[in-house]
Amino acid sequence: MVVTREPGGTPTGEKIRQLLLDTNTSSLAPMAELALMFAARTQHIAEVIEPALAQGKVALCDRFTDSTEAYQGGGRKLGSEIVLALHRILCGNLQPDLTILMESDVAASVDRARRRNKMQAGKDENRFEQESRAFFGRVRSAYLAIAAREPQRVVVVDARGTPEQTHKRIVEVVGRKLAKSA
Repeated sequence: MVVTREPGGTPTGEKIRQLLLDTNTSSLAPMAELALMFAARTQHIAEVIEPALAQGKVALCDRFTDSTEAYQGGGRKLGSEIVLALHRILCGNLQPDLTILMESDVAASVDRARRRNKMQAGKDENRFEQESRAFFGRVRSAYLAIAAREPQRVVVVDARGTPEQTHKRIVEVVGRKLAKSA
């Protein structure tokens, strides 16, 4: 198994991640942000994901194109069409076999992300966490629209309980998926 993340996952992707998440780049144009997300992803697919899949490994990735559709398409109001078109062109329409959408209260999720990012010594990764509640409402709506559009791939997991409860729910979902593909 290969465990990775986006943006990031490669040396180039990590540099792009720094730029994307740094609060000093708050004036980044939405289309530039979208282009950078796909630049990091395209490199990530070429260097990490495709080689892992070619070796028969599972690639577990924290975020992928659904996040871009939610954040840039929904949150930044660029729409799904451009995100999905870029995905087809740049990613060869590669899709996860399973996407887990952890559903919780928007305010609680943002607070948790802000706390997590403060704990990362020396790293400023709070650019998105500074966005408005309306922005995160649009992100949540976009994620739920993706889940409704692709229920065979996207499973919504209630993440409002304890971390242990959420973990148990995720393990159950993954177990069912693995049993179906065996």
